[in-house]
Amino acid sequence: MAGMSVGGLVSGLDTAAIVDQLIAIESNPQRLLKQQLSATQSQAAAYRAINTRFDALRTAAEGLMKDAAWQQVKPSTSSSSVVAVSSASASAGTVTFSVDQVARAHAVVSSGTWTATGDQTASDLAYGASTLEITVGGTTTSLALDRNSDGTATLAEAAAAINARSDLGLTASAVKVSDTEYRLQITSTKTGAASAFTVGAPGDFDVVSQGRNAEITVGDPGSGYTMSSATNTFTGLLDGTTITVSAPADDVTLTVAADPEATTKKVESLVNAANGLLEAISSYTAPTGGLKGNSTLRQLSSRVLDVLAYAVGGDGSASAVGLELTRDGRFSFDKEAFTAKLTADPAIAQRMFTAVAATGGADGDLATTGDNGTAAVGIAAKLLDLAKSASDSTTGTLATLAKSSDSRARDLEDRIADWDRRLELRRSTLSRQYTAMETALQTMQNQGNWLAAQLSSLGTSQKKS
Repeated sequence: MAGMSVGGLVSGLDTAAIVDQLIAIESNPQRLLKQQLSATQSQAAAYRAINTRFDALRTAAEGLMKDAAWQQVKPSTSSSSVVAVSSASASAGTVTFSVDQVARAHAVVSSGTWTATGDQTASDLAYGASTLEITVGGTTTSLALDRNSDGTATLAEAAAAINARSDLGLTASAVKVSDTEYRLQITSTKTGAASAFTVGAPGDFDVVSQGRNAEITVGDPGSGYTMSSATNTFTGLLDGTTITVSAPADDVTLTVAADPEATTKKVESLVNAANGLLEAISSYTAPTGGLKGNSTLRQLSSRVLDVLAYAVGGDGSASAVGLELTRDGRFSFDKEAFTAKLTADPAIAQRMFTAVAATGGADGDLATTGDNGTAAVGIAAKLLDLAKSASDSTTGTLATLAKSSDSRARDLEDRIADWDRRLELRRSTLSRQYTAMETALQTMQNQGNWLAAQLSSLGTSQKKS
């Protein structure tokens, strides 16, 4: 029968173990393929890891190529009750103002009270009416207060009915004003004069807080001008800067000044990204790395280092902005030197990182309209070009290498699968052969036993005669 094995019962040989050993020997080529597959998959992962580092370098370089990175400003105020936030495009300047009042939300409370007895709560107290009219922004809405349709509206249900109408922009709650008394308080969810509303008939509710706008006076009282905001936030006081006030204050000074430290941090991010990339390449191409001695990666590493090594132009060398190469092939960054250069001559500092130059087109003639291009000159511009050429998801060097490794891995997986089928067939063949041998030995043994029995019976018969 197919697949049947007698396991060496006749021969005394462990035929199953023999088959396993023969298969193990014949599977050596497959083991080599599996080792190649593991190495190839590791290479693909390594290429992608380095590609991630290049992408980080690209992001940092792109950030420095934007004008906003070199026009960083930092707002400050002389009052703890005024908070300022500036956008990347904010203008530097100084302005003095006073906070006359802050914005408030409109709030009312019922003039009447509800008295509880025993252990009663707002859920037990009858409101006294089944509807309530509320006017917001000139529009009157009549609310049905009986939420559970049991014929009686309670104080808690009245509050819930108001809260359920989010379109009204109000919140309501039953407030306990004494040990036994409750009132209904309603508050606008917005601040400003426009947040005012009315509830019920005149006299039914008293104003607790009149809705009002926040107001500031810019300049001296009497000669300055007033700004108003429904919220406590003001824009336009200085271009690109927003302030938020939280309490009245006199003689508040808002200053928006250049912030070289913010630009320095962006340059530092570029340096860290470059060093992270160089360290990754060094690790992967080391004798124990997954891409040992890879020439493509070593060339990319050299090109990154060349950006600083040959960064000499009309504005000076990279050291003028605090950048140098260390003996172990890394970028070093002197933040103080950079900040000093940025403060003394911001145009040159920016140009050394972002400059590009016009190049001739196909005909090499700069005067030909539409045929010209640009070439990176600045440090960040060069690193950006290099990072793009390496990390582009379609044409990038690393993307191509990773895809090539993926393709080779798929081919190896197919060849390994072919070997699985081949070895399975070989195991089946060997098992049948050894089974046939055991069967033949069993037959021969049976025949030998029969012949011996015949000879023995023949000898016995001759003795009797």
